[in-house]
Amino acid sequence: MHLYIAYKNYSSWSLRPWLAMKVFGISFEETLLPFAHGNSLTQFSEQHGVPAQVPVLIVDDLVIWDSLAILEYLAERYPEKQLWPSSPALRAMARSAAAEMHSGFSALRSQFPMNCRTEKMVSPSDAVTRELQRLAQIWARFEQADKPEGSFLAGEFSNLDAMFAPVMWRVRNYGLQVSPAFDRWAQAMYELPAMQEWLASARAEIWQMPAYER
Repeated sequence: MHLYIAYKNYSSWSLRPWLAMKVFGISFEETLLPFAHGNSLTQFSEQHGVPAQVPVLIVDDLVIWDSLAILEYLAERYPEKQLWPSSPALRAMARSAAAEMHSGFSALRSQFPMNCRTEKMVSPSDAVTRELQRLAQIWARFEQADKPEGSFLAGEFSNLDAMFAPVMWRVRNYGLQVSPAFDRWAQAMYELPAMQEWLASARAEIWQMPAYER
């Protein structure tokens, strides 16, 4: 099982399956394709017939592209690890929120790119403020849900937390405000050994992308 990713400092999409696989103890090899500093991603895309985007998971002859598709594949392959909540109702809520994250929050994504190495205070635009308010609504819904004990959105860590992991970096590192419930979740995510491993690698990278350093 081989996971292809981009820069750990910047690649929010890459973080999602990488973090889930680390937290759930799924063994894999990884290769980083620094797409802005060479043509490795273009060559990879042509070789495997997929868009020039990461992450991509290759299992034997199977090629899976897109972060959410990878997480769903892992959940099916390793049902005993319960990558999604075991409760059908909670699982449906988790998948709804994950899908919203996958397709939404465009203002937050574009105006506050993930950058694990930066820490600065930036005032959000009106569009971003509305999306931060939506995050607070999601966190409030899960606070009220019938769920197991735990510090994560559905109680125990799941694919849902992996999907929202980049938001933790965006909110934390740009000094944005969501809600106390979000802050508790963000601290638990930051303290994960796997997240600290990702951060250490991000800080050690030599590449820089000016568009992400604004």
